Amino acid sequence: MNRVRAIMGLGASALGIGLLAAAAFIGGFRLNLTPSEPLGLWRIEAVDRAITIGDLVFVCPPVTPLFEEARHRLYLAHGLCPGGVAPLIKSVAALPGQYVEIGENVAIDGRTLPSSHVRRIDGAGRPLTPFAGGIVPTGYLYLHSPFVSSYDSRYFGPISETGVLGLARPILIVDP
Repeated sequence: MNRVRAIMGLGASALGIGLLAAAAFIGGFRLNLTPSEPLGLWRIEAVDRAITIGDLVFVCPPVTPLFEEARHRLYLAHGLCPGGVAPLIKSVAALPGQYVEIGENVAIDGRTLPSSHVRRIDGAGRPLTPFAGGIVPTGYLYLHSPFVSSYDSRYFGPISETGVLGLARPILIVDP
């Protein structure tokens, strides 16, 4: 009898955790375990205005060979975006029409972007190819994260704003 109770209790607990996780997902809550932004619980909020510089956004990257390689190299977590990756949390650093220059650091319209050192190799010693730079096209955003190990537009270039899921709001984060 005790064994049956234990199995029933375990099953009820698993069901409860599953229902809680489903409710959190439907409510737009996401757990960030990547080094691009602080670890913790975040929420996707609908965008009811034009996206501006400094906005922190959740974005699904496009399914391209570049992002497939990034997934293979484990730069991207597994998730529910197309291509099987998790949404990225990045800050909007440049909008359409702005000029991005890539050197040792990133400059936007001639002004150096803080915390934008461009690495030439990743943590495993593999070469990284930086974005060539240029004008951010209409319908695209240049995304950035101040964390040194972040995989952002320094390496993949501007990304279509059609991939933006919403604004990223921290709910409960671990400050580094």
